[in-house]
Amino acid sequence: MTAPLSNDLRERVVDAIAAGESCRSVAARFGVSVSSAVKWSQRYRATGSVAPGKMGGHRKCVLEPHRDFIIEQLKQTPHLSLHGLKAELAARGVKVSHDTVWRFLRREGLRFKKNAVRS
Repeated sequence: MTAPLSNDLRERVVDAIAAGESCRSVAARFGVSVSSAVKWSQRYRATGSVAPGKMGGHRKCVLEPHRDFIIEQLKQTPHLSLHGLKAELAARGVKVSHDTVWRFLRREGLRFKKNAVRS
């Protein structure tokens, strides 16, 4: 992901739009996309600032509050598949992807390997 453009450029674009020039002509003059000019102008009108919003960061795990439930389900039904666990969570109103369940189990060290010989 690229870095945000400078606040100086953003301010000049917003000032030109506020002076009555169209977003398209301002975007062409400063070499930015029309959508950027529109969004910067909207951001300035809404917040009074053209500074970019926060980028990146760490997202909390959606399944963390349901950790105890997941562990209990795996203890009760050791042969439960990822899709089965996903369905159990959906029954509780937690909509997540198969990959989210897999990553959560892996991070928690709750890996289990399905093996046709052991079944």
